Amino acid sequence: MIIARNILIIALLAAGVAFLPNGGNVASAVMTTVTMGFLAGLAWTVYRLTYQFRTALLSLSESRRVVLYSCFGLAVLLIAGSAKMFSTGLGTLAWLLLMASALVGVWLIVSEARSY
Repeated sequence: MIIARNILIIALLAAGVAFLPNGGNVASAVMTTVTMGFLAGLAWTVYRLTYQFRTALLSLSESRRVVLYSCFGLAVLLIAGSAKMFSTGLGTLAWLLLMASALVGVWLIVSEARSY
């Protein structure tokens, strides 16, 4: 019964996009709203984690903090520019490599900080 209800909801939303005037624009607006909510949630989570682990962050050396914050900044820029980068194959490859390097940088700093 729950599965049928969920399928009906999805079908109604799809019919609205397909048959209502400007349905594609409404779908784009809804998708933009969901994306902005997701990014706001990520920003709030980073803020709360920074507040919670403030002492640990301040105990890192300045060079390690620069690397950590640079990796987070790179990830934010990659998320912001993902639509442009995913439009080409080389851009997709560069996005994947840059995101992997940002994640490895964060992982190395965190694992080094936990080793003491």
